[in-house]
Amino acid sequence: MAEPDQPRPAGPIIWAQAGTPGSARPLAALLSRLQMQRPDLSLLVTGDSACAPPGAIATDLPGESQPEVTGFATHWRPAIGFWTGQHLRPALLHTLKARGTKLVLLDARDAQWTTPAPGWMPDAAPATLSLFDRAYGVDDAARRRLRRAGLPEDRLPRTGLLTETAPPLDYPRRAHEELVAAFAARPVWLAARVRTAEAEQVLDAHLRAVRLAHRLLLILVPAEGEDAAAIADRARASDLRLCLWDNGEMPDETTQMILTETPGELGLWYRLAPLVFLGGSLVPGHGGEDPLEAAVHGTALLYGPNVGRHLPAYSRLAEAGAARIVRDFDSLSAAVSQLIAPDRAAAMAHAGWDVVSQGAALTDELLTLAGDWLDTGEAA
Repeated sequence: MAEPDQPRPAGPIIWAQAGTPGSARPLAALLSRLQMQRPDLSLLVTGDSACAPPGAIATDLPGESQPEVTGFATHWRPAIGFWTGQHLRPALLHTLKARGTKLVLLDARDAQWTTPAPGWMPDAAPATLSLFDRAYGVDDAARRRLRRAGLPEDRLPRTGLLTETAPPLDYPRRAHEELVAAFAARPVWLAARVRTAEAEQVLDAHLRAVRLAHRLLLILVPAEGEDAAAIADRARASDLRLCLWDNGEMPDETTQMILTETPGELGLWYRLAPLVFLGGSLVPGHGGEDPLEAAVHGTALLYGPNVGRHLPAYSRLAEAGAARIVRDFDSLSAAVSQLIAPDRAAAMAHAGWDVVSQGAALTDELLTLAGDWLDTGEAA
């Protein structure tokens, strides 16, 4: 038996296999919430462990030989295992199941299942899928595929993509009321977490959009404090009428742009702007910002092409019609002019809210399921 070289902590272990691009962060958020509810739990992460929660044990999946899978299962003895990805490991999952691990399949798609077995052997995927106590497809097509593989209806409780969800940001309510009155139903858009290198494109897009909607107001929030001074200089050079929020100024009817120095009050600005451009995305080198932070506040989203750090979340929102990609100031200006219309922004925001709420509902269901298994002793 090949035993892992890391010691096993005392108490129950929750294990997660991050086997798909973008699954590591949502799994880490799920594990963190489980551990908050039950501090006696230990966390084990395999696959993409780059986003493993603090304190989690990161290790490699064993091979499919019997000594390796037996060593992994006997050493770690996870109470519950969360699995993502279309590639299955029959020997490992069978051995864990035989030792009492409750298995949950997440983010299953309408795509072919694969295993390490040679192509001339019988397909092991249906028998392996039958080992899962619960299986969650991302949509109805994935659910139908799981049903065709032989999973009974009571193991297919809902569809949905596991997403990293966070509560809305806090905000100063009095300032919110004052600004709502000051805006007086003006069209407003927000450029959040903007880098100095992309600020000029944002300002140019606003200048062009203002020609079509002269009451249009831009709220610009830099990514870091050091970006604020350079962005302020560029804004002054553009002849935009500025309101410097951190200097205690309040916008009036002639204000064309509100500039802040830090993202500390983004909870306020998200609630005031129905349309948001997320920075760090028009220029390479930053990887974009988390779109779910904005989507949870009910906003329509614009973003540039450089969002590699959060690509699965952006793709999910774009497929739902909640986000639109822009590539330069020209397309950003056109998108702002089109989507600032209340009905267009509201439709996108509603689609984004659906994505966020579905992810939150799935996370809550998984937390309840895991808690029930641990409480009743069903999990090993």
